[in-house]
This record gives sequence, C-alpha cells and structure tokens, in this order.
Amino acid sequence: MKSLKELYRIGYGPSSSHTMGPRKAAEQYLSRHREAATFRVTLYGSLAATGKGHMTDWAIYQVLGENRTEFVWKPDVFLPYHPNGMKFEARTDGGELYDPWTVFSVGGGALAEEGAATLETPEVYELNRLGDIKRWCETSGRSYWEYVDECEGPAVWDYLADVWEIMKEAVERGLEHEGVLPGGLNLRRKAPDYFIKAMGYGSSLQTRGLVFAYALAVSEENASGGRIVTAPTCGASGVVPAVLYHLQRSRNFTDKRILRALATAGLVGNVAKTLASISGAEAGCQAEVGVACAMAAAAANYLFGGSLASIEYSAEMGLEHHLGMTCDPVCGLVQIPCIERNAHAAARALDANIYATYAEGLHRISYDKAVEVMKQTGHDLPSLYRETSEGGLAKEYGRDE
Repeated sequence: MKSLKELYRIGYGPSSSHTMGPRKAAEQYLSRHREAATFRVTLYGSLAATGKGHMTDWAIYQVLGENRTEFVWKPDVFLPYHPNGMKFEARTDGGELYDPWTVFSVGGGALAEEGAATLETPEVYELNRLGDIKRWCETSGRSYWEYVDECEGPAVWDYLADVWEIMKEAVERGLEHEGVLPGGLNLRRKAPDYFIKAMGYGSSLQTRGLVFAYALAVSEENASGGRIVTAPTCGASGVVPAVLYHLQRSRNFTDKRILRALATAGLVGNVAKTLASISGAEAGCQAEVGVACAMAAAAANYLFGGSLASIEYSAEMGLEHHLGMTCDPVCGLVQIPCIERNAHAAARALDANIYATYAEGLHRISYDKAVEVMKQTGHDLPSLYRETSEGGLAKEYGRDE
C-alpha cells in the first residue's frame, strides 16, 4: 500500500476524481509540453458524463488556460481500464496534434495509466489486508497506528497534523457560511441552521444534531470548491472530520490521540483503496461514503479504547451497511444526495462504534471480506448507477410526482 499522504490529500472540491485528479494530470502534461500552442482534452465515460457539474473543465482550464484548451466530451465511451479516462494532446502552431497521453483518475485524486502502477509515491506498506495487519499488531503487541508509524516513519505525524488542522478549518468555515451552493440546484446551505438548532436540544438529540452539522459543514464547503481533505474522497470528505471534531470537542481528546485515530482510519481507507476502489465511478457511492463511514467508525472505536478486534469490526460494519449504495448525483453536482449521505454516514459511524463495543469485537465477516464484496458489487452495478447521473435519483429528480 502507498503512503497515507496519497489517501488524505489536501485540495479543493468538489470532486477528487473529477476535479483534483484531472487538475494534477493537466499539471503533469503541461510540464512536458510548455511549448505547445494549444491543447485538446478528451474526457470519457463518467468523467465526461458529470464533468461539467463536477467542474472538471474548470480544473483543467486553471492549468492549461481556457483560451488554449479544447474539450471533447465522450460520455458514452468507457475505456476498459477505468470509467474516468481522459486523453491529453498537444497542438503545434500549425494545428498538428502530437504526444497523446491517456490517463485515468482512479479516485481520491490519484492517477493511473493502463498497465502501469498508480502515478504516485512508491509502496510503503508491506501488508495490504487489515487481517494481516491485525495479526502483525497482535504478534508485536502494537496498535494499528503503530503499524503506520513503523512503515511511514515520524514524518507522517507532521502531515497528519496538517490534515487535522485543515479538517477543523473546513468544519468551522462551513458552520459560518450561509447562502446558496453554486451549480444551479439552488440548494441552500444547512450546516449553520443545524448547528444552532442542535444547541436547543437535550444531550442525546444535541449529539446527533451536532454530528449532522459538522458533516454538512465540510460537505457544503466541498460542494462550493472549498479547501478540504479527501477522506477518502472529496465527495465523502465530511464523514471523518465530523466524527473526530465532535469527539474532540465533547470528550476533550488530545490532538495526539486524534492523529493516531486518523492513522487508524487511514489504514482502513488504504486497504479499501488497494484491494477494491474508492471511486464512485468504478464502484458506486459505497466506495466513497461507505469507506468513509468505515474509516470514521474505526477512528471512533480507537478513541474509546477499542481492541484490535472491535476496531476492525467497527470498520467492517461501517462498510457492510453501505454495500450496494449507488452514485447518482443530481445534475452531476456533488450535492444531492451526496451532502446528506455524509451526515448520515457520520452518525452511522458512531453507531457502529457502539455496536462493536457491545459485541466486544466478535463477528463473522471480516473487513477484508466486506471490501472484496464491495468491489464485486461495484463491478455488478450498471454504469448508470456509477457517477454518470443517468439513473436513480439523478434520473428521477424533477419529474412530476
């Protein structure tokens, strides 16, 4: 597995696969062809189908220049390697195209070429299944976060400290920002209202309302192109911050313990990314919000002193009960149903933590098995339910009832 720096990416919304990935690809291509007069970019499959709503063209324009870039949209053409394909071509002053480069945005802002390893850092984790990591921890007497420290070294903690600061900033900005989100749905921000209303309830309902508010805050910041952290993606970026922000404020956990929770969650997300996918275009929203819920559940269970088994069970439960969730964004925007899903997944992560604690970690289905099922389920989903906005809620929205 690769570094957690490749999972927790600091950037701008609204989509890690449709915005962050294409922008990074454009930067790499520009670095090779600064001499080009103009560029042609062809987008395929899901990347083309919802690219305008996800601001893919805007992200690439920021790098290559709006006046120098021609787009070709091919939503009906799905390249075999991954649904989020794109081809960059440079053009001479005479109009001749040269050096075509086909690359794929595979989720979480990562890039890959067909037949090649992901175009990022080298592998740093020897083990890539949570069951194997759990056995390593049992044998060595260590925790999940200590496996992260073993593989990544002390520098990872400075990076996770930056991640945590940006997560907190996104929550706090989102709680202050009011108004309507961009994109044409005229969806009003809800986080500030949910936060104020939550303060008027008793402790039980207040807890749930605050978690909703924190998740909404980050998700709304993401939807408006704000600065967030992929956890594991932009579209699911509200879940982990909501749970950790709430638990730190309500239980006074130290930043050091929060960073260890982030490392624990990172392993959970990294396993899913390595063995299956965190791309909605490849495996549906189960791969985004489902994995985010698993990450947050594991982090919460760690914070409350959970065993290796109960942390793993929390993660498994968080993913298992999102299996089959489709990715059907209305109008191709990361708003409906994406924002609400972040809020519900954050609450479900806390429930998974409690359930696993009661069960003392005893369960039959492993997290690794749930990841394998998620991968197969994603492959079985028709493409209209994988971030193309051709089915589900995206198709039915606006019809007469």
